[in-house]
Amino acid sequence: MRTRLVASTAVAVLLIATAAQAQWVMVARAVSGQVQRMSNKSSNGSGYDVATVVLMANADKVYQTALASLKTNHPEVTITSHDAKKREIKFSKGNQVASMQATPLGDKLTQLVVASNLTGMQPDATSVVVQGVMNVCKQMNVVCTVEGE
Repeated sequence: MRTRLVASTAVAVLLIATAAQAQWVMVARAVSGQVQRMSNKSSNGSGYDVATVVLMANADKVYQTALASLKTNHPEVTITSHDAKKREIKFSKGNQVASMQATPLGDKLTQLVVASNLTGMQPDATSVVVQGVMNVCKQMNVVCTVEGE
């Protein structure tokens, strides 16, 4: 009787964990490709700019694609460091410094974050970090949209 109770409890816990995992994946798929942006600019023009997106793709592949794209398609960008283990790339363009990190949320689910400083020198055009995220989306053949556009 006790063995049966322990076995039933174990099965129930496993089913609940599986259901929670499935719900997380469904939520992630629902927001996949939606670029979120947060920025703050002071009166002197300095500040920060951050963009994030969840991609239905492997984090290592996202990192490798972003690194290859920066090296190949952006001669004006200097890669200051890259770390495959952390899936992080640090780069600069003039006075502007930025970082990109691909964080695995599952085998084929990745959160991509791009952050940059604002130097007061940039025009109020499309955000460099949003452009970076959109470039990675394009290279990965993933449709991404900017929230609110």
